Amino acid sequence: MTEMSEQRRKGLDKMAEVYGFDLSDGPGDYFAHTADHLFGEVWTREGLTVRDRRLLLLGALAASGLDDVAEIQAGAALGNGELEPDQLREIALFLCYYIGWPLGTKLNFTFGKVIGNFEKNR
Repeated sequence: MTEMSEQRRKGLDKMAEVYGFDLSDGPGDYFAHTADHLFGEVWTREGLTVRDRRLLLLGALAASGLDDVAEIQAGAALGNGELEPDQLREIALFLCYYIGWPLGTKLNFTFGKVIGNFEKNR
């Protein structure tokens, strides 16, 4: 078995912080780029907090209509204590004015589902 590089460990540690659960090493180039570069380099840069990056990501996901990924990010933000349910609702309303009402409404429904699951599992 090969030893894990420091870069991979750094990326996996940041992924665990961002998503709120430990991730094991994965195979292939896609996982390597995700762990080593996206999380090991981009998410660990100084200048923005994890919360800051998550807010930016939620806006980009909402604008792209990627509510399935926004659902994962919103759940992680609630679980990590970065955002509160009322803040997610406010984000959805705010984004309606910038991404359009249909996409914002879709995001609002997604956040409602995430908030419901979060509150049920408290």
